[in-house]
Amino acid sequence: MTSDYFEFLSIIGVAFFAISGTLLGHDKNIGGFGVVVVASVTALGGGSLRDVLLNQPVFWIDNPNYLYATYSAIFITVLFIRHLPNVSSYYMLLLDAIGMAIFNIVGIEKSLLQGTDMIVAITMGMTTGIFGGLLRDVICAEVPLVMRQELYSTACLLGGLTYAVLFHLDIAYLWCIIGSVLVTVLLRLGAIHWGWQPSIFKKGRMQ
Repeated sequence: MTSDYFEFLSIIGVAFFAISGTLLGHDKNIGGFGVVVVASVTALGGGSLRDVLLNQPVFWIDNPNYLYATYSAIFITVLFIRHLPNVSSYYMLLLDAIGMAIFNIVGIEKSLLQGTDMIVAITMGMTTGIFGGLLRDVICAEVPLVMRQELYSTACLLGGLTYAVLFHLDIAYLWCIIGSVLVTVLLRLGAIHWGWQPSIFKKGRMQ
């Protein structure tokens, strides 16, 4: 991955997560500075954990452009909400899905650049994609999306596996990204609209 691609994807992912955090903060009637905290944690939390685990400089400390993207996304979203205060929570879920899909890719790529195995990279992608949203939901006293009985972390995992398959088939790099993002986002939208959920344990009547 070129540095330009990497930074572009990261900034887009940060912006989407910042917007989703701002929308949830609005939905929970959190005060002004609290919204900034929630949105910033959402945008920066997953990538920060990733970099700590990979023993790399934390991305937003190393490159302040990510902070500019975060605060700009928060500011623009706040202005939007002031004019359309009844914005649906669906948009938070949609933006969260897109942000998760993008951060999944970024986590995979950054891990691979450090020489990890693909299975480690896929796990790191999931960590990057999920952790910011997990912190957001905990701070807002919500049951985290990742803990609910619907496709969330599974969507992230399958998006990562899609990337791995396309990568090993030597498919063009851009299509590896597009394929992974589409799988992750479409699975999340399916979970939102139709309640798709993985079934790990067979439910039965207690005797």
